[in-house]
Amino acid sequence: MADRPYLWLLPVALLLGAFYVVPVADVVRLSFSDATLLRPADSFGLQSWSVTLGADGLGGILWNTAEFTLLSVLGLQLAGLGVALLLARGDRRGLRGMTVLRTVVLAAWVIPGIANGLIWQMLFSEAPFGAVNSTLALMGLPRVAWLSDPGNAMLSAVIANIWQGTAFSMIVFYAARSAIGPRLYEAAEVDGAGAGAQFLYITLPQMKGAILVNSVIVTIQTLNTFDSILALTGGGPGRATEVLSLHIFNLVFTNFDLAGGSVLALVLVAISTVLTLIYIAVLAARR
Repeated sequence: MADRPYLWLLPVALLLGAFYVVPVADVVRLSFSDATLLRPADSFGLQSWSVTLGADGLGGILWNTAEFTLLSVLGLQLAGLGVALLLARGDRRGLRGMTVLRTVVLAAWVIPGIANGLIWQMLFSEAPFGAVNSTLALMGLPRVAWLSDPGNAMLSAVIANIWQGTAFSMIVFYAARSAIGPRLYEAAEVDGAGAGAQFLYITLPQMKGAILVNSVIVTIQTLNTFDSILALTGGGPGRATEVLSLHIFNLVFTNFDLAGGSVLALVLVAISTVLTLIYIAVLAARR
C-alpha cells in the first residue's frame, strides 16, 4: 500500500465527509428552500436569499459583527501575547506565582459562554451592587452605563469575550515563545540590542507563524460567539450588540426560519474564509 497513499487517507476523507461536508451540503440545500423548524421544505428557489439579504437591519448587524470581531481579535492577540511573554520571562527568572497566573487565565477559558455572560452582567450591573460601578464610586469616579448605553454595551461584550478567550492566545504564543532559541537573544545582547529591539527583530519575526494561526482561530471563534452576548445583553440595547451569529440563532430558534438561518450561516462561512485568506496573504507572505 506504500504506492497507494490514498487508501490510507480514505478513512479520514470518509470521516470528514460524514461530519463536515454532508452537513454543509445540507445547509446549502436548505438555504434555497422555504424550510422552517416546524415543517420541511416544500419548494426551492432564490426567494430565501433575496428576502434574508434584503431584510431591514442586516447592514447594522454586519457592522456590529465587524466592530465586535475587530476589537475582540486585537484585544485577544495583545492580551494573549502580553501574558505569554510575562510567563516566559517569569519562568526564565524563576519567579513565583507563574503557575497561579496560568491557572487564573485558564480558569476563564473553561467557563461556558452563557456563564461568562452572566458573570459580566453582574459585574457591569448598573444597580448599586454592580462590582465595576461600585469600584468606580469608591475611587470618586462617575458610574458608567455599561449595558444600557449602546456604545458601552458593545465595549462590555468585547471585554467579556477577551476575558474568556485570552487563555487560548496565551497558550499559542507561550509555546511559540518557548521555541525561540536563547542564543538569539544572547547574541542580540552582545550586539547591544535592548529589550525593545529584541522584541521587534527577534520575538515578533520568530512568532509570525503562531500569530497567523492564532489570528485565524480567534477570528473564527469570535465570529461564532453568540452565547455570552445572549446572556450579557441579549443583543441590546435595541440591536446595538446583535452580531451575525446571534442574529442567526434568533432567526432559527425564535422565528423558526431555517432557510433564512442557513443563508446567513453560509454568509458567515464566506466571511470567515475571506478573512482567513487575507491573514494568509498578509502574514504568510512576509515570513
